[in-house]
Amino acid sequence: MRQQFIKIIGLLIVTVLLIGPVRAQSQGTDAEVAARELVTTIKLDQQFKAMLPMIFKSIKPAIVQNRPDVDRDYDVLVPIAIAKMSARINELEDALVAIYASNFSAAELRDLIAFYKSPTGQKLLQKTSFITQQTMAAGQKFGQSAGAEAQKEMIEQLRNKGHTL
Repeated sequence: MRQQFIKIIGLLIVTVLLIGPVRAQSQGTDAEVAARELVTTIKLDQQFKAMLPMIFKSIKPAIVQNRPDVDRDYDVLVPIAIAKMSARINELEDALVAIYASNFSAAELRDLIAFYKSPTGQKLLQKTSFITQQTMAAGQKFGQSAGAEAQKEMIEQLRNKGHTL
């Protein structure tokens, strides 16, 4: 009787160890595995590394503020900062895996993977960095134009209300 009880307990332990992880994997881990494959397929690390010089270029004026000595030192420090950020790319990948896995089912993620592995998806991946640069430039141009127009309109409206500007 005692031997049979030990066998049953042993069987329960094995069942919990084997079935427990399977249940946990069914939704979360399946989606996480698919999300990790998607992040790898879309070459997130390469996309992020390609954007780093643009990021540092865009924040440079706010830091340098037309100071030649700071400008020179900034340019020297940028490659070091890029290397440090690139070394931490796994942190970003892990965060994105969690985000994708929580917003898409494993099946949906596999659909996305299939798209990105298709010729059209590959072309999109190839062009993403260039399209991002063009989009940022268009956004800046629009923002400057629309901002100047809004400022002019606001000043005109405030003057019409009797304010001196």
